[in-house]
Amino acid sequence: MKLNSFVRRLVGLGLGVVLILGLTPAPAHAYPFWAQQAYENPREATGRIVCANCHLAQKPVRLELPQAVLPNQVFEAKVSIPYDTSVPQVYGDGSAGPLNVGAVVILPEGFTLAPEDRIPAEMKEKIEGVYYQPYSEEKDNILLVGPLPGDQYQEIVFPILSPDPATNKDVHFFKYPIYLGGNRGRGQVYPTGDKSNNTVYSTPIAGQITAITPQEDGGYQVTIQPETGAAVVETIPPGPALIVAQGDTVAADTPLTTNPNVGGFGQAEGEIVLQSPTRLKWLLAFLATVAFAQVMLVLKKRQWEKVQAQMEF
Repeated sequence: MKLNSFVRRLVGLGLGVVLILGLTPAPAHAYPFWAQQAYENPREATGRIVCANCHLAQKPVRLELPQAVLPNQVFEAKVSIPYDTSVPQVYGDGSAGPLNVGAVVILPEGFTLAPEDRIPAEMKEKIEGVYYQPYSEEKDNILLVGPLPGDQYQEIVFPILSPDPATNKDVHFFKYPIYLGGNRGRGQVYPTGDKSNNTVYSTPIAGQITAITPQEDGGYQVTIQPETGAAVVETIPPGPALIVAQGDTVAADTPLTTNPNVGGFGQAEGEIVLQSPTRLKWLLAFLATVAFAQVMLVLKKRQWEKVQAQMEF
């Protein structure tokens, strides 16, 4: 059953991306659904979102929320993932192209994606072309988006439905945290632990580079001969550019290539108050009472001033 559930989610995501973007997925675009395969919860106990395990560069993201919402209310959480759109990224086949973006929003328990029939027309215009999916069947309060073309979606709006404590006894009128993970570009490490071609490749040992052999499908094989022992061959996939030449002597961990990564991952968090309508009514009644008392006090003071003036005459 778990395998079938995973397959349905994976197929649904693939179809959604194809329908939305109107093209087939580019090779090796690592996005939030990778985390679904390996982690039950995308946020670790330390507070780090697991996407940072593959996307090693840190980039800023921003989360905008309303200060407070009422029960059973649709509101928007705006995610900003800025980057320089003039800089291309390296794809899995070594070609270059624009960056895509993805995001994960971790909502409090009870908060969910708003049903389509509850979303206002104005908000529908903002989310047109965006495909949302829950992290899992058990965690519909965690929402994923991506991949999306970054030049069009540096701002992504999530339509959120707040819970109603009257029908959900696990929810209370309280201040809740909301967590965001936002990514632009491909990762440097695959979930298997292997390097992608979107990172720096270094020599594992010290020695002399005795051969650099181009490969048919792109990339190189770099042979390093240490002073003693067997030579080591380091395979460089297509994408990173070599910065060494045959005959160079290198120390261990010396970079062999440039760093092609122009993307990165960032985290942000915000707070939102689930406000009780009854409390607001009592607050308004209290403010009205205070205002009425102030007005009566001023009127009474003027009346007393008139009486004093008559007594003086």
